[in-house]
Amino acid sequence: MATHSDALVFFGITGDLAYKKIFPALHAMIRRKALDIPIIGVARDDFTLDKLKERARASINEHGGGVDPAAVKVLDGLLSYVKGEYSDEKTFVALHEALKGARRPAFYLAIPPLLFGSVVEHLPKSDRDAGSRVIVEKPFGHDLSSAQELNGILLDAFPEEDIFRIDHYLGKRPVHNMVYFRFANTMLESFWNRTYIESMQITMAENFGVQGRGSFYDQTGTIRDVVQNHLFQVMANLAMEAPVRADSESLRDEKAKVLKAIAPLRPQDVVRGQFDGYLKEPGVKPGSRTETFAAIRLHINSWRWQGVPFYIRAGKSLPVTSTEVVARLRIPPPAFPQRKTGSNYVRFRISPDTTVAMGLTIMDTEETGVGQPAELQASRHAGPNEIDAYEHVLTDALRGERALFAREDYVEEAWRIVDPILGEGALPAPGVYASGTWGVATGPVTPPGGWVDPVSP
Repeated sequence: MATHSDALVFFGITGDLAYKKIFPALHAMIRRKALDIPIIGVARDDFTLDKLKERARASINEHGGGVDPAAVKVLDGLLSYVKGEYSDEKTFVALHEALKGARRPAFYLAIPPLLFGSVVEHLPKSDRDAGSRVIVEKPFGHDLSSAQELNGILLDAFPEEDIFRIDHYLGKRPVHNMVYFRFANTMLESFWNRTYIESMQITMAENFGVQGRGSFYDQTGTIRDVVQNHLFQVMANLAMEAPVRADSESLRDEKAKVLKAIAPLRPQDVVRGQFDGYLKEPGVKPGSRTETFAAIRLHINSWRWQGVPFYIRAGKSLPVTSTEVVARLRIPPPAFPQRKTGSNYVRFRISPDTTVAMGLTIMDTEETGVGQPAELQASRHAGPNEIDAYEHVLTDALRGERALFAREDYVEEAWRIVDPILGEGALPAPGVYASGTWGVATGPVTPPGGWVDPVSP
């Protein structure tokens, strides 16, 4: 049985991620009585501990729904700060002192991947017993070779079972519950296969641009930013087989098998676009070929899914912000030759609300046999006490629960699939689309019957 971490060492605690996501998550964890261990922040900024506490309060007020005085008092008592360069031995001597005898710390690396090697090399091995962990933020690499290099650095210092690669998307309740919904109910299983499903499509739309992150986004693009991580995770949840046991490794085994059954992408499987005005964003290089919209087509060569194309599209400056899955079913034989409505479908909406819907054909009001579409729908909105994605993954990491974290083989398989289309000149320049539209025409990378565009709830 996994032991709970007895300290959290947070490299990069003065950064943007900590301000927007992590301080609110820590505050919520304390309110739920899920966090009572020392939190040692490490960064290069010239902060005092009082300044760090002020920043935590401002973060929680702005991004965490407001301060709970009792919880913030506990957070203040848990926090300490170590200032120093990540390559300086003195920083880690000071960290050793701050740990005060903790033997199973969790080291959270919310820093650029280029610094991983220096930090991991200097981590005080004398302070660590079995059960110490390292938590790593995405992006985990820039391509296959860089992901393999990062894995090598981490595996030199920690066993795989103590490496937690965060993809906060897996902490979202609808994404995680998709697996539960599939395998806890018999409803889907009877037709959730190549015999009845014609195609599968996943859309992640955002109605905003790069939001001042032009320099970061220009080095990343849509495929690296959300497709090979977030949306591949959704696809794996949709396509995996039931795990043989309820433990995290059995679950991760099945997800890895999905990716292993997918061939590397070819240029003809990808269409890219760039919203008008992107080249004017601060930090974007003149003439940049980075995509802000991408559509890809995949095939999973497995017994369940062979012959069923999976389509994934994602983009910025689209009409709405929403993530949806649509499984389009094959059209039944013509018992009613005059039937003109489209195929049936199953629709999962992941955000902004959670919806499960079935698209059916019913008799048209004139009873001519032409039919008309109808949708049966069940939906829910997040309640005020819903656990945030970062709160979920951090809680699990500290207690050693690995189900929501990507394993080494999964990460490398995901990069293997997209690697051939990432290189300079591997694809044509992206087409330009007007902001507020559904991207560029996707041509051959279009599902049978077309894309189903999410609408605002």
